[in-house]
Amino acid sequence: MSNEHYLKNPLIHRDRRLGRQSSAWVSQFDCSHMRPLIICRGPIRKEAIDVFREMGIQHIGILLSEKDSIVYQNALAPELRVMPDPERIHRVPDYTGANKEERDQRIEQIIGIAKDNGYNSIFAGYGFMAEDETMVAAMESAGLNFIGPCSRTVHDAGLKDEAKRTALKTGVSVTPGIDNATALTLIKRHPDHDALAALIQREGLPLDPAALDPELETAADQVLAASYAKGVDLYTVEELSQTITEAVLRMSDEYPSNRVRLKAISGGGGKGQRILGIGESHRAGEMVREILNEVKTTGVGDNKNVLVELNIETTRHQEIQVIGNGIWSMSLGGRDCSLQMHEQKLLEVSVTLDSLALSLAEAEAQGNSIEAAVLEQDIRTLSQMEDEAARFGEAVGLDSVSTFECIVDRDKHFFMEMNTRIQVEHRVTELCYALRFANPENSEDHFVVESLVEAMVLLAAHGPKLPMPHRVPRHNDSVEARLNATNQALQPSAGGVIEYWSDAIDGEIRDDQGISLHNPDTDVFMKYTLAGAYDSNIALLLTVGDTRLDCYQRMAETIRQTQMRGKDLATNLEFHYGLVNWFLGQNINARPTTRFIVPYLTAVGELKREALNIDLEHAWQQVSALEIAAVPGAPEASLASALDLKHTLLLRPLGVLLEQPHLLSGWLSVHRDSYTMINGRVSWNDNPMELLADLYHFLNMDYLPGAPAAGMIWSHDHHILKDAQAFYTKLDDLLPAEDWLAMQTQLDEAAPPQGVALTQQEWAAVQAAHRGYQSGCSIMSILPAIAEATGFFSLCVNDDLTINIPERLNDSDLQTAMAKVLVPPPLAKSDEIIAGSGGMFYGRETPESELYVQKGDHFEAGDPLYIVEVMKMFNKVYAPFAGTVEEVLVEGDGMIISKGQAVFRITPDEKIIIESPEEIAERRRTATARYLAQL
Repeated sequence: MSNEHYLKNPLIHRDRRLGRQSSAWVSQFDCSHMRPLIICRGPIRKEAIDVFREMGIQHIGILLSEKDSIVYQNALAPELRVMPDPERIHRVPDYTGANKEERDQRIEQIIGIAKDNGYNSIFAGYGFMAEDETMVAAMESAGLNFIGPCSRTVHDAGLKDEAKRTALKTGVSVTPGIDNATALTLIKRHPDHDALAALIQREGLPLDPAALDPELETAADQVLAASYAKGVDLYTVEELSQTITEAVLRMSDEYPSNRVRLKAISGGGGKGQRILGIGESHRAGEMVREILNEVKTTGVGDNKNVLVELNIETTRHQEIQVIGNGIWSMSLGGRDCSLQMHEQKLLEVSVTLDSLALSLAEAEAQGNSIEAAVLEQDIRTLSQMEDEAARFGEAVGLDSVSTFECIVDRDKHFFMEMNTRIQVEHRVTELCYALRFANPENSEDHFVVESLVEAMVLLAAHGPKLPMPHRVPRHNDSVEARLNATNQALQPSAGGVIEYWSDAIDGEIRDDQGISLHNPDTDVFMKYTLAGAYDSNIALLLTVGDTRLDCYQRMAETIRQTQMRGKDLATNLEFHYGLVNWFLGQNINARPTTRFIVPYLTAVGELKREALNIDLEHAWQQVSALEIAAVPGAPEASLASALDLKHTLLLRPLGVLLEQPHLLSGWLSVHRDSYTMINGRVSWNDNPMELLADLYHFLNMDYLPGAPAAGMIWSHDHHILKDAQAFYTKLDDLLPAEDWLAMQTQLDEAAPPQGVALTQQEWAAVQAAHRGYQSGCSIMSILPAIAEATGFFSLCVNDDLTINIPERLNDSDLQTAMAKVLVPPPLAKSDEIIAGSGGMFYGRETPESELYVQKGDHFEAGDPLYIVEVMKMFNKVYAPFAGTVEEVLVEGDGMIISKGQAVFRITPDEKIIIESPEEIAERRRTATARYLAQL
C-alpha cells in the first residue's frame, strides 16, 4: 500500500511496539528479536515490511525472484525503495521450482540464505510455498521460526484430503465425495494387507509392515506417504484417472442434477480445480491431467491425490477467519467470497453476527418478513460455522492464522477446506475485529492487535504464552474489491503499463504494494508493468462502514473517483463500478452464488450488443427533426439553434455509457425506478435534466475549473445544466406538485395552477423555459429502452434474497458470444487463428500428451487447439470454426506469445463473410429507428 496513505489513514495506522509499554506482562511479548526473511511477493510483502517495522523489528530481508524484475521493468519495486540495506535483498531464480526436485533445491537455497545472513524466521505470506508441508518442516528442522501454521497443522488441515478426514472426526459437515482416490487406486493393484506389505518390502519403503493400520484404506495411505518420502510412484496417472472417472460416474448416478468438482489436494487460489458438467464424466481423466499439470505435481514421488466432490449448484462461498496458538482456537467472523469467476475472487464482503443483527432489525422494521427469515437463518449458519471452525482449529493444533472455508446452500453448509496461511482478503476481517490480549490476573493490563500479520508474528514468537484473546469490534462491515489486470470480460490481460493512478480519497483503504507511490525525489509516478508473472491482482480496494450499505456506497464513490491511465492497460475497475452499483440498485443484502458473475457478464454483454447497434448522431438528428416538427408555427431556425446548444451536453455522457457497458449496467441499476414503460414508450418518473446531472456525476465528469476538458463536462454545457437545475429548484418551490409527473401535468395547463402568483405572461415564460430545458432530452430514453430490449432487469434479487437468473443467461453459447461482444477477438486474416491474449503457449495437455493439432490436421468448431498460461491460470483455447491447419506458427511449448499474434495458418471449411462499412451503417440506422419509436 502507499506509504503516504498508510500513515495518514487512521483506519490502518498502528503504533503498538510492545517493548515500549510500561507493563512487564505486555513487555514480555516484545518481538524485536525476530529477524524475518520474507519469501513472497508484492502486496503482502509490502504490508509485512510495514507491520514488522511498527513492531520494532529492524532486521528484515526480502527474497526476489527473476519474475520480480519482469514486473518492475525500468523501475525499482516499492519494497526495494523502503529497503535501505542492499545486503538484505536476496535473489533466486524463482520461488517454487517447476517440479519436486527443483522445489527441494529452492527450499535448501532459502534455508542457506537465512542461515548465512542472520535471519531466524521465515514469512511466506499467502503465496508460493506458504502451505507447503515439506518446506515448513524443513524450516523447522533447520531451527528457523516459520511465521505461519506449523508443519503438523499444514499436513492435517492444509492437505485437502487430510482436512476432510479431520473434519469428519470432529463433527464438521463436509461435502459428499471421495478424498482418497490415490489410496483406492493403490488398493486396486494391492487389494489386501499382505499385498501392501509385499510392496513395502519390494520398493524398500521407509515403513514397517507391522505398523500398517487394520483399516485397509488407511494402510494404503500409510504406504503412499512412505512412497512420497522416498520419491517413488506406486501408481500411474492413467490408473488414478480411471479411479476418479469411476467415482464421478457413481456420483453422477446418485446426484444426476449436480455437476462434479475435482480438486488437487495441493491447489489453492483457483488453481488445481475443474468442474465436470452433467454428462461429462468421460472428460474426468483429461481434467485430472490438466489439474496435476497446473499445480506442478506431475513429477515422480509427487502426491497426486485429487478430491472428487459434489458441486453444490447454489453455492455461496463463505469463509471463517480462525486463529490459534496450538492450545486455544477462536474465530473472527466470516467473509462472503461468492462473487468470483474461474475460482478467482472478485468482491469480498464481511459477514459478522453484529452486522447480520442490524440487517435483521431493519428488515423487521420495514415489514420484510421473507428477508428477515433469511437473515435469521444466516445468523444461525454463521454461528455454526464459527463454532465448527474453532473446533477444527483445535483438532489440527492451529498455532497461527488460517481460514476455514465453507460452501453454504440456504440452510445447509459444508466444510470445503482450510487454507493454512494468511489470505489475500484478510483485511476484510481485521477491519471488523481487533484482538484484545489481556493479563489473566489483571484484565486492565492488556494490548490490542489490529493486524493479522502482527498476530502471526506474535504467535510465532510467543504462541504458548499468549492467552486466548477477546475479539473487539472495529467496524460493523467492510468490503474489498480486487483490482485485477483483466479485460472487460474478466479474462487475464498481461503486458499493460500503469502510467498514472490518482491518489486515494478519504475513506478509501488501498493495498497496492506501493504502486501509487511517487518517486520521492522527483514526485514522478513510477510506471508499473503488469507482466502477469504471478497472477492478475494489482491491488485491493477496501471500505468500511456502520452498515453494508455504507460500505457499498463508499466503494462506489471510491471507484467513481479513481483514475488510472496507461499503455495497453486493461483492468476490472469498470466491472467493479457496475457490479457495486448493481447491488446498490437491487439489494445489498442479496445472496449471490458462485455462479452469478458469468450470467451477470452475459447480461452486460447483451447491453453492449444493443449499444453497438445504435447510431447516436443519427438518433440525435431524428429527435431534433421530430421536436422541431412538433411545435407548429415556431421559428425553425430558433428551435434548431436551441437544440444545437444541447448537442454535446446530451450526447457526450450518453456516448460514454454506450461505449462502456459496465458503466451502463451500473447506471441503469441505480435508476431502474426512474422510468415507466407506458404503451411501449419510456415515461420518466424523474426530471431528465436532474438525471443528466446525476449521469455526469456518475461518470466522474463534474465540472472542475482547470481540469482537462476531455474528462469533464464542457463549460458551456455546465452553464446550461446549472441554469436548468436552478430553474427547477425554483419551480419546485413555486408549484404544488408532488413529483415530476404532477409537475409536467401542471406545466401543460394553459393557465397557472390555482394559488400560484404568476401572470399569464409569466406563466407562458415558465412553460417556454421548461420546453427549452427539456428539448432533446427524449434521447436519454435510449438508455432504459436498451434495458427493456435486453430484459436486463429480469436479472434481479428475489424477496428471499436469492438472485433470479433468467434461463437464457445460463446458456453457454450465449455466454461465449457475449464474452466476445465485450472483448472482440483481435482482427485476423481469414486464414489465421489469432491469440486472444498473451501468455505461455502449450500445444498439448501435458508434456507426455499428443499435440492437440499439428500441420495437416483437420479440426471442428469447439475442438481444443492450444493452452495459454496467463497469470497462473491454464486457459484452453477452442476452435471458433472448422478448418485445416496449414502451418503452426509457434515454435513449441513454453514459448511466450502476445495478444494478436498469429498462432496457426489455416484454411477454414467455410468462407468467412465480413460486413462492409455500408452494411454496418445501414444495420445501425435500422436498429436506431426501432429505439426511436420508444422515445
